[in-house]
Amino acid sequence: MKIEVNAVHFSADNGLKEFIQKKLNKLETFYDKIISSEVFLRLDKGEKLNTHKKLIEIKLNVPGSSIFVKESGDTFEAATDLAMDTLTRKVKQFKEKTKTIGRDMPETLVPEEIEED
Repeated sequence: MKIEVNAVHFSADNGLKEFIQKKLNKLETFYDKIISSEVFLRLDKGEKLNTHKKLIEIKLNVPGSSIFVKESGDTFEAATDLAMDTLTRKVKQFKEKTKTIGRDMPETLVPEEIEED
């Protein structure tokens, strides 16, 4: 899976990027057809002057659709953990949805040969 990590208005260190990549790679154990993912890291000004809330937005591109999650936390690691919990649940739901769609499709009807007497 191709993973693109973007830090908006700041530069993220390699440790954080590797942490996020390691977490996202675990999603392939639940659904192995994930094409790519885009991660956006943002700093949001908090209520107090010197505090910044950490926001993470993750978009997974899967065949025929995309899965989007947005979470916030005190640190990027905490926000990533929250986002991964939500993403894991959504990926499992998507996988089940694609399985049931495949099962519910009617089989192609093959005309039976009619025996004539």
